[in-house]
Amino acid sequence: MSLETIISLPLLATTFTTLFVIMDPPGTVPVFLALTRTMDRQKKNQAAFQATLTSFVVIVGFAVVGKYLLQGLNISMEALQLSGGILLFLVAMELLLGKEEYGAGYGDTKTNVAMVPLGTPLLAGPGAIVAVMVSANQGGGTIGGWVAVMTAVVLMHIVIYFTMRFSVGLGRLLGDNGILVLTKIAGVLLAAIATQLVADAFFQFVAAYQS
Repeated sequence: MSLETIISLPLLATTFTTLFVIMDPPGTVPVFLALTRTMDRQKKNQAAFQATLTSFVVIVGFAVVGKYLLQGLNISMEALQLSGGILLFLVAMELLLGKEEYGAGYGDTKTNVAMVPLGTPLLAGPGAIVAVMVSANQGGGTIGGWVAVMTAVVLMHIVIYFTMRFSVGLGRLLGDNGILVLTKIAGVLLAAIATQLVADAFFQFVAAYQS
């Protein structure tokens, strides 16, 4: 049995590169620090792990059954992208307006930032979900194709996890004022990403109805 039969190396490389560009590990650092700024180091580490795990489960789940789930619910990929953009925009507004519900809510009855918005839709967003679904389809249902896609997803999430873990040290270096500045920057960047997602979804809706 050849290596190509066990794993498709070109598909692995393509999938990993695509996910790296879309999920943007360096870009998650300011957002992670902003949303976890009120946590101690242990809770930040827990949040990094939970965010990574949430993203992994969501992406793998959509890779396996996403196509059938969306078809069964009569939901288009454009609608998924639009909703993800709106949710990210709301998170951006929270950061820009200086509210701290997300950071303060970790570990109690309020919102768990590790799952929303870090795990999804920031990491496991529409772009990453669609990319993995497309890669799985390109694999043609072969064993080598599936192993390649899943390996790329695992490697990407290992990178994401360690990026967020090491950002804790960066947070100590920057201090409260530095993190506050990053919070505002992260809010602006998230708002821009959200606007782009919404705009892309809108034009895709228009193109779909015109065709």
